[in-house]
Amino acid sequence: MASKTLTAACLCKAVHYTLTLPTDQLPLKVHLCSCTVCRRTHGAPCSFHAPLPSGIAPEFIAPSSIDNLTAYVHPNALSARFFCTTCGCHIGDRDLDNKDWFISTALFDANSNEGWYEIQSHAFTHSTRDGGISSLLPMVNGRDIEIWNPDPESKESLPTESNELLAECHCGGVSFTISRPRKEYINSPSSKKWIDPSDTSKWLALVDVCSDCRLVTGSNVIMWMFVPTDHITPRPPADLLFGSLKAYESSEGVWRTFCGTCGTTVFYSHKTRPGIVDVATGILHAPEGVMLNNWAVWRTARVGFVEDGLQYDSRFTRGLEEGLREWGVRMHGQSRDFAVGAETHDDVDD
Repeated sequence: MASKTLTAACLCKAVHYTLTLPTDQLPLKVHLCSCTVCRRTHGAPCSFHAPLPSGIAPEFIAPSSIDNLTAYVHPNALSARFFCTTCGCHIGDRDLDNKDWFISTALFDANSNEGWYEIQSHAFTHSTRDGGISSLLPMVNGRDIEIWNPDPESKESLPTESNELLAECHCGGVSFTISRPRKEYINSPSSKKWIDPSDTSKWLALVDVCSDCRLVTGSNVIMWMFVPTDHITPRPPADLLFGSLKAYESSEGVWRTFCGTCGTTVFYSHKTRPGIVDVATGILHAPEGVMLNNWAVWRTARVGFVEDGLQYDSRFTRGLEEGLREWGVRMHGQSRDFAVGAETHDDVDD
């Protein structure tokens, strides 16, 4: 029987494996899961999961092995969620009963744009309260993406609207709050880089498809909100390590911080902008929904690092960028562009 071998690796390369799949099983069908568990274990707006045929599992390439992974099994879980112990990248879930795998399709740079998977559906969008990623990605390559939700259950208890936004990973090992921009900050020169003058009650946010972010989350897309550390309570220490957080230096002066228990991405920080962190929006508990309409000014004219996204999965990236622009117009009457960290938000650069 004809087969195809795929090769996956996380950013730090501690996880490195192959999959050998019968070609008649390709393309794998991917669902973008927006459930609360996936969002709060990845830090991303959703997971990108494809079920593997029974009996097929990752074949690790030495010195990589399953021992390089941390397994997270929460109460009432049906599967174990595996992520790299070093960099936090989620590689997929393994069913606790039959041991079948649902693998992340975000780790296969060796097979970029080869069409071995197909995004088929959005799942659990009701848990986002505003549609989440499904609002930005209604179609890929001219094909509508199905939306699946289970029968309604009791709704999750949500915080009421306030001037504090809860950020918490799934296991609860990382928990803090974010405040709205304070008057003294709004009036300071620093605020020009991180607050849009059209709405000084909100923080800047964007959609990012960079390769490094993909390979430390296990998701093709992540969303960031930019916050000064002095607006976070409790205020993080200089190394950003508190609670169950761990850190991985992905390049000189660039630190990616994640929960060592459940694996969720929490912060991105860079030595060139001390006192500012990118907060992964998947851990934010906003009553209005995961798109943070009452907290974030979104850049909707383009996604961050679009070249990386096009190189990995051009059909997905084009669909996301088009959907993001349309969402911006639909929600706010325009597609907004700005440069993150720029002195004026009329300046646009990458």
